[in-house]
Amino acid sequence: MADIPGIIRPELQALPQIADRMTFLYLEHCVLNRQDGAITATDDRGTAFVPAAAISVLLLGPGTKVTHRAMELIGDAGVSALWVGEHGVRYYAGGRALTHRAGLLIRQAELVSNTRLRLGVVRQMYSMRFPDEDVSQLTLQQLRGREGARIRAVYRQASKKWNVPWNGRDYDPENFSDGDPVNQALSAGHACLYGAAHAVIQALGCSPGLGFVHTGHECSFVYDMADLYKADITIPLAFELAASVSKEEIASAMRRRTRDAMTDYHLMEKMVRDIQTLFARNGEPIVEANAVYLWDDKVGQVENGHSYGTEGQL
Repeated sequence: MADIPGIIRPELQALPQIADRMTFLYLEHCVLNRQDGAITATDDRGTAFVPAAAISVLLLGPGTKVTHRAMELIGDAGVSALWVGEHGVRYYAGGRALTHRAGLLIRQAELVSNTRLRLGVVRQMYSMRFPDEDVSQLTLQQLRGREGARIRAVYRQASKKWNVPWNGRDYDPENFSDGDPVNQALSAGHACLYGAAHAVIQALGCSPGLGFVHTGHECSFVYDMADLYKADITIPLAFELAASVSKEEIASAMRRRTRDAMTDYHLMEKMVRDIQTLFARNGEPIVEANAVYLWDDKVGQVENGHSYGTEGQL
């Protein structure tokens, strides 16, 4: 086994943080392997080398084959590997977290399990959409109504700007090609946004399934976070491309432009900051200890790896 090529598994502290990485890479109809610290993607045109620690998420589309060695590197580098359907619009499975810590996950569970605290997080999310308004006294029903009106206005403005008809969000997840160009672009762009949100959430050790606005789905928190940025990134792009790109090319064009827009928007950094802000305690970010403890119902936590039975404790 010693002659298998590769590099020593890096320590987590040596890897680039999620906020400093590229957003995503979509691949299809190729074979993924590894060469030292690079992921290789090979098809009939040749082989491309991708530094594993430089990307946050791999969107693996139809026709991709992944070797065990490639997955080893992807896991060690903290890259989220998401298996998606054609055009990247269906999510099948995801990878591992970049962190070994659980402080943010514990805080997320605390917030989502308490109605008062959960409503506070929801209000924070909506205040990010309405930065000039005080939404602290609005009910959940009023907040949903305000958000619906805001998004409809965003669609109308984009439709008018690019002279593209808009009859509402209408798509069939089982039949991508049946949608009109705007809906196809939205589906492709939103899938990329979901992938980036999923990668950040997993990298921070949070749960994709513990949502605050959305609930009941394995990706509820992914949808919560992605919704914060659609009006700034994917919706304007979808109408722009629907006005300038053929229907046959719109999915691939939308992925490329969405990736560029995410980079310009510094999306990964912003998502990390936004999650840390949402989960802060009394305005202070959660400080995570890099250790494993045992839960104690009286003092909170006690030392792990200690034989308590030797002291006569049950």
